[in-house]
Amino acid sequence: MYIIAGCNGAGKTTASYTILPEILNCKEFVNADNIAAGLSPFNPSGVALEAGRIMLSRINELMNESADFALETTLSTRSYVFLVKKAQLSGYKVSLLYFWLSSPKIAIERVAKRVSNGGHNIPADIIERRYYRGIKNLHQLYMPICDEWTLVDNMDLIPEVIAKNDSFGKTVFNDELWNRIIQQGHEKR
Repeated sequence: MYIIAGCNGAGKTTASYTILPEILNCKEFVNADNIAAGLSPFNPSGVALEAGRIMLSRINELMNESADFALETTLSTRSYVFLVKKAQLSGYKVSLLYFWLSSPKIAIERVAKRVSNGGHNIPADIIERRYYRGIKNLHQLYMPICDEWTLVDNMDLIPEVIAKNDSFGKTVFNDELWNRIIQQGHEKR
């Protein structure tokens, strides 16, 4: 099971369309935003709850089939902690790939650009709230329970791996960014 995570505008969906089928050979990508757009192309936010239910149902189907799959999230809630543990008990190795942006301001700008290209909008206050909660939950909830994780600086055209934890242990490739992310995870918001 792959968790593709990061704040709104971090490039999760864009990266997933390359990484999942071509690099990880994962053909199932469960994305609530895509489901919502399929249900109501002109009002995806109006069907977000229904899309979330469909997403969870699809995840359960895939787990019952023992299929490889990926899901996308901002990690701004605790809702996937149970799913990670359930997946592990079912024999899944859970890999977390977190796409980091340096600030909520950058995330807001990227979402605005996405909207100008016909993509879905998210209000700025929600983007900022999810940005900080996602980083906090990354540290406190998800990194400790995932079998492996990789943090990627997705600010530039060519992403840079900041740090990773796998069967060989934790490796930090960029101390400055790693320390900044640690600090962001401890900020009170």
